[in-house]
Amino acid sequence: MNKTQYQFGVTESFPCAYLNDQKERLLVAVDDALKDVAHYETLMQLGFRRSKDHIYRPHCERCQACQSIRIPVTRFKPSRSQKRLLKKNQNLMVNFIQAPLSDMKWQQYYQMFSRYIEQRHTDGTMYPPDVEQFNSLLQTDWMLTGFLEVYQNEKLVAVAIVDCMSDSISAVYTFFEPDAAHLSLGTFAILELIRLANVRRLSYLYLGYQVDECRKMNYKTRFLPHQRLIQNHWWDVEKTT
Repeated sequence: MNKTQYQFGVTESFPCAYLNDQKERLLVAVDDALKDVAHYETLMQLGFRRSKDHIYRPHCERCQACQSIRIPVTRFKPSRSQKRLLKKNQNLMVNFIQAPLSDMKWQQYYQMFSRYIEQRHTDGTMYPPDVEQFNSLLQTDWMLTGFLEVYQNEKLVAVAIVDCMSDSISAVYTFFEPDAAHLSLGTFAILELIRLANVRRLSYLYLGYQVDECRKMNYKTRFLPHQRLIQNHWWDVEKTT
């Protein structure tokens, strides 16, 4: 990013979505000049993410638990269990499409998203599912959004929503049919996004934030090697401890 001065704001503190005993605060990019693909990719390298048109990163007063995590895709090596999963799911078909979605496709996605939230995440911040919340994952005026679709016997069973940039892909959200959970579709989708990034000769797949104390997020650490942003420096993690 050049030396132009940009505007950022800091939110009030509010209950943390990941750790029950912590307060969360965000640093938010309020300058519209930052809202394009090139600036956003640079901001992601500094630990930012987007929610709809809002670009933010954690800026908490007493906690540094949130760490941006990304996979350098050319260096990634699937584990034995990940290789077994790929072999187990070799009959699944993967398709990648880009926004905008047709009305029929939107309805298909939303119905599966609703089933996913209602059956697997009743204790999360997205419960109960609603249209505005769902659209916040899909829609932005300045980012090219893509959708990795997974089919089993011509039935759509999973969707990974991603942001597509010049040198990276950012995984926004993945949801799947609850009755297909035995296929480990969340892990499978990440493996397929790594493959897609390699095909496109991109450098990174961003997976959002990692919070080690949050059990539901620890699946991200099983993709090795990965990198974490700690004190504004990307550190390599070659193996789990």
